[in-house]
Amino acid sequence: MGDGNHPANAGRLCVKGTALAETLGNEGRLLHPTLAGDAITWDSALDLVAKKLQETRRLHGPESVAFYLSGQLLTEDYYVANKLMKGFLGSANVDTNSRLCMSSAVAAYKRAFGEDIVPCSYEDLETCDLLVMTGSNAAWTHPVVYQRIVAAKKENPEKRVVVIDTRKTATCDVADLHLQIKPGSDAFLFGGLLKYLDEQDLLNQHYIDSYTEGFAESLEAAASLDRDTVCRATGLDSETLESFYQWFGATDNTVTLYSQGINQSATGTDKCNAIINCHLATGRIGRPGAGPFSITGQPNAMGGREVGGLANQLAAHMDFTPTAVNRVERFWNAADMASGAGLKAVDMFAAAAEGKIKFIWIMATNPAVSLPDTDAVRTALQNCDFVVVSDCTADTDTAQLADLVLPAAAWGEKDGTVTNSERVISRQRKFAQAAGESRPDWWMITEVARRMGFGDSFEYDGPADIFREHAALSAFENHGERAFNIGALSSLSDDDYDGLAPTRWPKALTSQTEPLADGRYFTPSGRAQFIAVNAEAPKDASSLILNTGRFRDQWHTMTRTGRVPRLSRHRDFFSVSVSPKYAQSRNLRDGDLVTVKNALGRIAAIVTLDAGLPDDQVFAPIHWSDQFASAGTVSALIPAITDPNSGQPQSKFAGVELARMETASWGLLFSRDELIPTELDYWSRIPTEGGFVYLLADCSTPEVVAGKLARQLPGDNTQAISYIDALKQDVREVHLENGVARHALFLNPDRDQLPGQAWILNLGSAPLPSTPHSLLAGCDPHGVDTGPMVCSCWEVGETEIRNAVAQGADSVETLGQRLRCGTQCGSCIPELKQIILQSQKDCAA
Repeated sequence: MGDGNHPANAGRLCVKGTALAETLGNEGRLLHPTLAGDAITWDSALDLVAKKLQETRRLHGPESVAFYLSGQLLTEDYYVANKLMKGFLGSANVDTNSRLCMSSAVAAYKRAFGEDIVPCSYEDLETCDLLVMTGSNAAWTHPVVYQRIVAAKKENPEKRVVVIDTRKTATCDVADLHLQIKPGSDAFLFGGLLKYLDEQDLLNQHYIDSYTEGFAESLEAAASLDRDTVCRATGLDSETLESFYQWFGATDNTVTLYSQGINQSATGTDKCNAIINCHLATGRIGRPGAGPFSITGQPNAMGGREVGGLANQLAAHMDFTPTAVNRVERFWNAADMASGAGLKAVDMFAAAAEGKIKFIWIMATNPAVSLPDTDAVRTALQNCDFVVVSDCTADTDTAQLADLVLPAAAWGEKDGTVTNSERVISRQRKFAQAAGESRPDWWMITEVARRMGFGDSFEYDGPADIFREHAALSAFENHGERAFNIGALSSLSDDDYDGLAPTRWPKALTSQTEPLADGRYFTPSGRAQFIAVNAEAPKDASSLILNTGRFRDQWHTMTRTGRVPRLSRHRDFFSVSVSPKYAQSRNLRDGDLVTVKNALGRIAAIVTLDAGLPDDQVFAPIHWSDQFASAGTVSALIPAITDPNSGQPQSKFAGVELARMETASWGLLFSRDELIPTELDYWSRIPTEGGFVYLLADCSTPEVVAGKLARQLPGDNTQAISYIDALKQDVREVHLENGVARHALFLNPDRDQLPGQAWILNLGSAPLPSTPHSLLAGCDPHGVDTGPMVCSCWEVGETEIRNAVAQGADSVETLGQRLRCGTQCGSCIPELKQIILQSQKDCAA
């Protein structure tokens, strides 16, 4: 249950939140330190890490070691890792996977404001009169925030919402206007808006003159972006563009909410600054209901930014200026202080591939799946002299490439703090005993530091000690030069820390209500900086562009959510989406098997049709890895092109080719064992009660596929029953063990002849029939197929919903009353509306 008193969600949870308890079991957990696959003691593991760090630094220098962190870490974990590397190992080679999602927003805020300050809160999304959502499918990625927006719009019918996205997503359900722009054309759109505001005399000249610098240069950079130029670059018609520009120009209380669709670009920083320029030009910043709001993608990306988790930050919002380096060195009493920025994520792994990084410690993230050009990343890890991975999951793609794997405490097993997108610091309290021998990340890092002789500087009894030091550093010699100052929390007792209520800085800690409210910025001049943005289109000659993103019910690389059955029912087997028109032009049908490839790599996927996609785009989810599909690591197709200012990869844009794969066999497999069917052209799996269900496809005949699988499926001590129709090439096998189905395999040249998915998904939990041979029929004549999952919170299927609509449920509210769907997190509401609309159209026809 959510905390009804928390300001971020008022007790509301998304489906991933409500399913957290289902991720807490020991299945798949890493329970012991392991070296080359063999369990070792914690003392041996920590001694080895310390020894390898010391040896590597002595032989190759401090720049030969690196840490790669994660937005899954708590702030206290982040703080000690950053302190050890930058203050005592003499290197700034400590970066975080926030580089992949937030670093362009960080770089833009720093260029404009002088500091990484998000100047908005979630409340601003409710109180603004115009909300511009760009590059964010918040209905799926931030569903609780999205439902706050929906509720605010319902209360204020005059409130307008503009959604800017290359796809028509679920977020468009709340939109008054959808700008379906060409990929990568955002800077043209917002540069043109700046020019429009100037031409229409809609600038706040007083704000520009009093609080900013560089406006003339930014306006000059946008001089060529007339209406026709912007229309050609974005693909928008003049009327739609004019509507957006007029609404923005006329609405004083405007918030622009942006996320990965803006950030994940080779020009992401410029795109962010193009947005910020428009807010500075109109003075819509530093006050309620207005501002440029970059919303983060991970639970503690902001906390990591506060402690200096990025390689080009020092700590507590300080950079590597000589003054700041000296200040932090004195505060830490540092033994070997880094004096300059380290390697950003993509460069860090490139350096490992070149042999420059000899030691890397990866914490709570899976770069072998998430970083671009994953084949190169995996090669880098294989070539690196010593790789340490600390994680709570045993078999991630990255852990399989590690020399030493350390078991980390998971959510619910560790204490600390996180900071969310609106600068609210929240306590995460331990409520469960750590599984096996797992330990908090801060403890591992501290123990290594002590073994290296730095014990006096790492004498922490617990996370409260670390937090107090972090808070004190934010205030140390801070005479107002830095907005981030939580020094008021540096004297918290352990009890006060344990009971810390959600605290937004600076509002809860100083007399100032919001950052930038007084018009004072943290640049050398004290003025905000306009940035001259030269709009550039992405360069790729391919006719088909790959776009990537998240699904509603999954999280990152599915190391935890991929084990929860109900989270895998809304979007099940690995697929890619194309428009119906594109599919028709290529003679593709929904459900066909295709490859998507370019010079870097390939993936194999099932086709799904999405009418919201442009005809020149293919969309692929980021979640699948080698643990869940035969070839589903989408980052293998993403070139390591990065923004020159932020180092953030261009993950939303890659040229690809798509081709149908001819198949001679389709299959469904239920297995109680976790398998990797390496010999097949395509497989993808989802969890179910009692085991896993696999969708299979191959160019070999069903009989040959059955032979390939026989080498992997456990057959000893099982009773096999089978049916083979050689003429129809229909193969069915069920193996029974101790009164349950151990595994069941169904193969046929025609996918439509396979058993119903609902039946095989229930095979692991349903009792065996009195005549087990009836399982070969692949159906339950008395069973009810509820259809594909729509509402994961209450596990309501599409068939149930359509039946309810046919019986008179003509609104989302009525469906909620009858089936409960849409009444928890609300992320299924856009889909419920579409089902109602389509059902009504079908009835009318």
